[in-house]
Amino acid sequence: MPVAKVLDRACAEAVDLAREAAEGRAGVMGVGEHLGVVADDVRVATHLFACTHPGYPGWTWQVTVARASRAKAVTVSEVTMLPGVGSLLAPRWVPWTERVGAGDLTPGVLMPTPDNDPRIEPGFTAANLPPDAEPAEWSATRAVVAELGLGRERVLSPFGRDEAAERWLHGLGGPDNPMTSQAPALCETCAYFIALTGPIGRSFGVCANEYTPSDGRVVSREHGCGAHSDVTEPSRGEQPSTPVWDTVTVDFGLF
Repeated sequence: MPVAKVLDRACAEAVDLAREAAEGRAGVMGVGEHLGVVADDVRVATHLFACTHPGYPGWTWQVTVARASRAKAVTVSEVTMLPGVGSLLAPRWVPWTERVGAGDLTPGVLMPTPDNDPRIEPGFTAANLPPDAEPAEWSATRAVVAELGLGRERVLSPFGRDEAAERWLHGLGGPDNPMTSQAPALCETCAYFIALTGPIGRSFGVCANEYTPSDGRVVSREHGCGAHSDVTEPSRGEQPSTPVWDTVTVDFGLF
């Protein structure tokens, strides 16, 4: 069984010395009542004082004092402020990459893409001429690459495309929202719907109607709104008949 530590009498009586040391470090934090003393080792003890600052409830000043063997004088070894049980603590630190959420990017802020981002994969830039390729043939290949939009260092991976599609389907431009449920028809039949290219274009496009909240945004083909191009103006009724007595036309033959 572990032997209980014996509290040194001289260290236990050094309350004023410990308080003076704590007040020298506290500043505006404040040092309150003496809460007790505990033995740390042979001729080593720690005095506890309450912190009076209202922003640090439950925190204590802890001043460790020690006495050398066969010496009478007690000296201060360490002064620190530590939280106690139920004290107010700062929130757990969260890395920057985990704090940034969707839509947090603001003008002037740079957000680097990590090398291991699963949404991105290496692209085909066709930058260097292979040793066994003809210049004319390679030039034509690069032209095709540029036309297909492949001349990039990185391109969207299948995982990134599926993740984006899932996010868009559950967003405001997806099919499950009040706007779509009250729409007269779906976006895929609307003249304002501009389909995206590639595989993702089979499900999504961009709205080009300035009067809708989705203008300039990605919408699914199953999305819809009240400004569908096939919505016609309501009938204005029958045109009035020609008046019996014309009071508007001027007959210049009378002059």
